[in-house]
Amino acid sequence: MEEKKGGFRLSYLVLILVVVLLLCFLFIDTSNPGTRVELSDVDAFISGTYNDEATGDRNLQMSELYYYDGTGYILVSGSPNADSFPTNSDYYFEYSSSNDINRIIEKIDAANADNTGVEGATIISYDTNRPSDNWFLSFLPTLLIIIFGFVMVWVLYRMMSNSNKGALGFGKTRAKAYATTKVRFSDIAGADEEKAELEEIVEFLKNPKKFTDLGARIPKGILLVGNPGTGKTLLARAVAGESNVPFISISGSDFVEMFVGVGASRVRDLFDQAKKNKPCIVFIDEIDAVGRQRGAGLGGGNDEREQTLNQLLVEMDGFEPNEGIIVLAATNRSDVLDPALMRPGRFDRQIYVNVPDVKGREGILRIHARNKPLDESVDFKTLARLTTGFTGADIENMLNEAAILAARANRPTIHMKDITEGINKVLMGPQKKSRLVTEKDRKITAYHESGHAILGKLLENCDNVQEVSIIPRGMAGGYTMQRPDEDESHLFYSKIVDDIAMCMGGRIAEELVFGDISTGASSDIQHASKLAHKMVFDWGMSKNLGFMSLSSQQEIFVGRDYQMKNDFSEKLAAQADEEVKEILAQNYARAKKILSANRDKLDEMTKLLLERETIYTDEVNMIMEGKSAEEIVKVMEKKEKAQKEKERKIRQKQLAQKMLDDYRIKVEEGKKLMENGIITMEEYAGIVKEYEEYVAKLESDSKKAEKAQKSEPVEKEEASKQNEPALEEKKPKRVRASKTTDKTTKEKKDEGDK
Repeated sequence: MEEKKGGFRLSYLVLILVVVLLLCFLFIDTSNPGTRVELSDVDAFISGTYNDEATGDRNLQMSELYYYDGTGYILVSGSPNADSFPTNSDYYFEYSSSNDINRIIEKIDAANADNTGVEGATIISYDTNRPSDNWFLSFLPTLLIIIFGFVMVWVLYRMMSNSNKGALGFGKTRAKAYATTKVRFSDIAGADEEKAELEEIVEFLKNPKKFTDLGARIPKGILLVGNPGTGKTLLARAVAGESNVPFISISGSDFVEMFVGVGASRVRDLFDQAKKNKPCIVFIDEIDAVGRQRGAGLGGGNDEREQTLNQLLVEMDGFEPNEGIIVLAATNRSDVLDPALMRPGRFDRQIYVNVPDVKGREGILRIHARNKPLDESVDFKTLARLTTGFTGADIENMLNEAAILAARANRPTIHMKDITEGINKVLMGPQKKSRLVTEKDRKITAYHESGHAILGKLLENCDNVQEVSIIPRGMAGGYTMQRPDEDESHLFYSKIVDDIAMCMGGRIAEELVFGDISTGASSDIQHASKLAHKMVFDWGMSKNLGFMSLSSQQEIFVGRDYQMKNDFSEKLAAQADEEVKEILAQNYARAKKILSANRDKLDEMTKLLLERETIYTDEVNMIMEGKSAEEIVKVMEKKEKAQKEKERKIRQKQLAQKMLDDYRIKVEEGKKLMENGIITMEEYAGIVKEYEEYVAKLESDSKKAEKAQKSEPVEKEEASKQNEPALEEKKPKRVRASKTTDKTTKEKKDEGDK
């Protein structure tokens, strides 16, 4: 294979060289026009009285004149350039108009008339359309035809000999062979059970005798099933990397072409290539493109995809054994695969690669953050809870977006807010700060999101509020982001009704404050209605209908969503609809009562949002503790100031380290220069002295920083002692406020349950 590539590159090199040489012949001018003379000197050449002061030649007589495009070329009598004229001439002049050259021709004609019949006189000839003596220009048309024919023959030869793209190579596989891969199981997190299943395959490839002695055979095929982005292809590459065997990769769509029989031929060629490199792993990505169930196509048994599938079935478990070849395949549509492909002997195992849980997401975060400088504020456990439902690909993309945001803000490290912004960007799109929003709309959005956030904090079973923002993002004018404490496989009745009530917080806040409602709650209404509908129709959570499912439907039309036949009466459907309406009404009243009792917190959070636009868990908690918006703004500004100071110190430290490295390089280079005698010992000593002085300065600055850091806790302790009486006075008020809030919330919950 390497020889073919080398020959292919050599042919390209030869062709380019030939073209360059031809262009050189075409565009490089090798002619010699001679010495330039003035237009007024031409009369002397005609009369034979021109004297060349540079060469000392006297009484030069013109014998030939060639003029073209503003330039005239003169050949004198007895010139050695007679055979190559006008390419090479003795003298040349320039004229600006046809009148000038016509005047010269008239004088030449007059001189020729006078010299006619005179013995020894020179008859001057002149021409303007004399053919060129350049042999290349005359041969150029024939040469172009030869080059064109050569290129056509060469292209046809490459088409016939190229195994991948040639006209006669359609039946060859397009699989890419990798000798080894660098991916290992240690590079994968969040798929412990999947890795354990595949480790057996690795052990089988490394030590097959251990299994064959017990009568076990190596699995012929393993099917990786899972959602997009869960790491199916990565697991396959890790198997090849751990087992250190050749890895042949191909996509399911690469088998099928417009020509009949190409897919089956490529399958045969793929397994022939695998037999030459066994033991090896053949990986077919998106196998559902070629392995769909037979009999569903319009072509019947002659369908190209079915022929390809038939050949794949034969190669995996046919008459000829394929020992030492393991077929790994990946798909997210295992339900459409042919049953013959799924039976034991072909795909012996099906490994479901699930979306990672909270522990798996934390491991994936740590793997993708290994080469990224993270701030101390980054908490992987919190991020793992924030990224519920994220796949490995989503997490990698989210961290990449966070790194881009940190670089855009010229920060030396990635902060927690960069990562949370990356999460929001992946889920909802980038912020649209440039969108023109009126002050009234900002106020409506602030009250709307504050209503959601306050209910999310006061309702017992709602997830914790992570972020509240009134900055437009995607299709939303603002958003309230929640963080689940853990992944939940089951939803309880109490949590569902609390989620429904929280969805109503935005609409209720608008009604309480403005006495009117807006269209901003459309998505909230849809989500709440969907939950209530599922409670009654799917989950059997209706108080009147009880333990009963109304979601079983029989399809009577292929359109699936166009016509459905229900298994229950219209009367029962009407009762179910009333139940849905009752659930929504009860939770609306419950949420409205809670928000009405906490109107002061609603106003303060709105003030804070209008001031800062985005707040996080700490600020929401301070609002719920009874702090004012002005106090929280001061705390936020203090945090930002401390963070900027921290970033400044990090930049200084990085700059100092860079300068230290530069000094070290300078010392090493100076030593080499001194050894080679380029600089003196004194000059090298000066370089070393600069380095030592800089190191001493760094040590001095470090000691000062440590001393200042030790004095800070003492100052804080003294300040806290001075403020202790004030804190003792405020403390009972805060305790009473929190107790009242808790009691009110509990009473509301009990009343709602009743």
